Amino acid sequence: MTPQVSRRSLVCPRNLMGLGPRIRAGVVPFALGLLALLTGSVRAQTQDSVRAGTIYLIDVDGIINPVSAQYILRHIEQAEEAGAECLIIRLDTPGGLLESTKDIVKRMLSANVPIVVYVSPSGAGAVSAGVFLTLAAHIAAMDEGTNIGAAHPVSIGETSDTSRVMEEKVTNWAVAYIRSIAEKRGRNADWAEQAVRRSISCTEKEALKQGVIDLVAPSLDSLLLALDGRKVQLAAGSKILRTKGAEVVNLPMTFRDRILYKISHPTVAYILLILGIYGLFFELSNPGAILPGVVGGIFLILAFFALQTLSVNYAGLLLILFAIVLFILEVKVTSYGILTLGGIVSMIIGSLMLFNTYDLPALRVSLSVVVAAALTTAAFFVFALGMALKAKRTKPTTGREGLIGEQGVALSHLGPDEEGQVKLHGEIWRAISTQSVRKGERIRVVGVEGLTLKVEPIRSREAP
Repeated sequence: MTPQVSRRSLVCPRNLMGLGPRIRAGVVPFALGLLALLTGSVRAQTQDSVRAGTIYLIDVDGIINPVSAQYILRHIEQAEEAGAECLIIRLDTPGGLLESTKDIVKRMLSANVPIVVYVSPSGAGAVSAGVFLTLAAHIAAMDEGTNIGAAHPVSIGETSDTSRVMEEKVTNWAVAYIRSIAEKRGRNADWAEQAVRRSISCTEKEALKQGVIDLVAPSLDSLLLALDGRKVQLAAGSKILRTKGAEVVNLPMTFRDRILYKISHPTVAYILLILGIYGLFFELSNPGAILPGVVGGIFLILAFFALQTLSVNYAGLLLILFAIVLFILEVKVTSYGILTLGGIVSMIIGSLMLFNTYDLPALRVSLSVVVAAALTTAAFFVFALGMALKAKRTKPTTGREGLIGEQGVALSHLGPDEEGQVKLHGEIWRAISTQSVRKGERIRVVGVEGLTLKVEPIRSREAP
């Protein structure tokens, strides 16, 4: 059978011939509009992808020392390898060590990633070493209510020369160093010099007005908006920052970094040193105790790590050890307190001299801690060693030695050639005597031979 085809399902091509021009006239504008829409969408997506870079954020809150320096250097390298949009260092520091500061500044000046130093939060400051770090950044920013300045050096390396000539040399070197940093970044080099020579400081508004920093931002979000579109000059060329809508990745210190950073504080290092000495002394005084030796060894190792990260004055360390020697001698030598007084003075002076940067409050041991440690150490050695020596000299009360000098009663007649019995502490003992002892007479033990006591009559000792 021939299939039936509905006429409604077929349209003759001829009927479309007249619609061709009309369709073409409508399709062309539609296609052009669709193409423009797609092009704009692609352009917008491309622009968004450019702006959606990653920003690394690290926090430096405290003194600048080798631990914090390694933390900063490690993340500068990480930001470079990851191609981050920029690295923001949120800074609040009272200062730090010169060598650590130089390592950070040198790396910042040669970095191939934009580095932004942001003095924050409100109430924070970039003092001393913080001034060098802020000036070395590609972009320097400050939060509201912050300050910057007072960069006069108080120590360099491990020198103990405090003469006027050495101080002038150090100051002139620091001036030349900070001026070179400020001039490289296009900042106010004259202000930077005065921050070193006269220890001047200024607020965030004054710093912006004098060209010390680039901008003031009351929050991290406002900082990101202010950074967007800024052009920075890197070692490899210029770069325009795209920080609007960028992802901020916070990179805090690891647990290991935090532990090492805390124990690198001078006061903590000092306490660990004293506790380590206590632990070893306990172990040597009581061999086999184990726990004091293990704990003391751990404390000493941590103290030595902390001391090697700081600028240590070994004369101060020797004075502390000498003070402990004086405390020990006080127990064994009758000095009427002179050795104890000398030990206290030696420990206090040695503790204050322990770190070369004692002129900087953040890098010195607290005076209250020093005095408390000195007095506690003196009291400990005088009391503990005194009690030990007293116990050593105390007459034994048990064993053979404990019987000598004890008194009892003769239960039978005793003589040079006659052994008898005596009653001592309710016990009956065999006894001999070089003198004649009557039954019932009081006797005193003068020796022990096996299970036989050597006695003598008490009357012989009392006779004139």
